Formats: sequence, structure tokens, C-alpha cells
Amino acid sequence: MVEIKGKFLESINRTKAVKSFRFVPDKKINFQAGQFAQVIFDEANRGNKSLNKYLSFSCSPEKGYIEVTKRISDSEFSHQLQKLKQGESVLFKAPMGNCIYDERYKKIAFLAGGIGITPVISIIEYIIMNKLSVDVCLFYANRTEEDIAFKDELENWQQNNNILRVTYSVDEGIPTDKHYVRGFLNKDILLSKIPDWNERFIFVFGPPSMVTAMENICIGIACNKEMIKTESFIGYA
Repeated sequence: MVEIKGKFLESINRTKAVKSFRFVPDKKINFQAGQFAQVIFDEANRGNKSLNKYLSFSCSPEKGYIEVTKRISDSEFSHQLQKLKQGESVLFKAPMGNCIYDERYKKIAFLAGGIGITPVISIIEYIIMNKLSVDVCLFYANRTEEDIAFKDELENWQQNNNILRVTYSVDEGIPTDKHYVRGFLNKDILLSKIPDWNERFIFVFGPPSMVTAMENICIGIACNKEMIKTESFIGYA
């Protein structure tokens, strides 16, 4: 784990409420796809949980920049991110996290909810950039269609790479796309979409309640516990 300074490059709107922030690091962070960093605005008080928070990398480790993504709220941390000016430096402490992709995994599945998509993007982009032969399935749950972050990237990757299949689910309203699943992901939906669950390494990212529910479903359909990797997203104000 190291501390580096990143010069703010640009922000990118992913949805009305979600933004990505890109930085050029002063030295390379050797993170693995799926890991996260601590973004430190209050260097004098490292225990300041309002201004020093953890965010997943939302880009491949091989990019020339580092990117983190956040659902924007009315918090001090969100305000600090949005106030950044191009060239301004921010301190990062990284890498952290053990819920990472391993190139020995040839069949994987992601279950992601909301902002939990960020490490998934890092892993999928890494796989595609390196032209790895991996069978990848993604179930991505959101409240509405408008809440789907990185949709353009996911659609582009899916159309141009035969290794990726994406299923979207929405909890509220009737989706305009007939291929979307309406309602919460459940055992029947998962089994109908992918019958070979017990052959896959399964990554679950999202809010704690969603992660627990999905992990229980995976265990209930006889997935190998050692092949289930989870990370709960807590305190993202």
C-alpha cells in the first residue's frame, strides 16, 4: 500500500446522480482489477470519516489515469469532489481489497447493485483490454433504468465482445426495454439465465443487505462457497 498524489483531470457524468472522477497519478499505483482506494481530503486528520472515504477504482489498472466513481449526495465529501479544478492534487492511499479478479478464473459471474458496479467495470475493462478468454455474465440491479451507470460502456463491450452477457434488473416502474428483468433478482431468475452457476466464480458487490441476500441465493443453488467473493459498500455518503 502506498500514498500518491493524483492531479484531477476531469469528471464524467454516468447518470444524473453518479459521477466518475479521473486523476493522473504522480507515480503508478499497482492495483489489481476490483480493488479500491482511500481518497483523502483531510490530510491533517486521517480519522475524518466525512472527508476521507473509500472508493473503488472504476477503470482497468492499465489505463494512464486512475478513476473513481461516486453517487453524488449532499455530503462534505461529495462537495469536495465536485469542487475540484483541473490540475488540483488529491491524496490517495491504495491499493486495498481482496475481492479481485484472478486470471485463472475462466468462467465468472457478477451480481452488482447500484454503485457496486464500479469494481465490476474495472475487472471487465481489464479482461477486454487484455483480450482474455473469459466467459463473463453480469446481473446489474438498480431501482430504475435511469439509475444504470456505465450503460454505454457495458452495451459497447457486450456488442463487440462475445465473452460478455449483461442482464439488467429494475425494482421500480415498468422498463421500456423488454429484455430487462423487473423486480429483485431471485433464485429462479438466476437459474433461468445461467444454468452453470456452480462452475463459476461469483463476485457480489453492493449494499450489505443486497450482498447478504445474493450470497444466500448462491449458496442455496449449490454454488461452491470458496468460489463466492463478496464486498459490501458501506458509508458512501
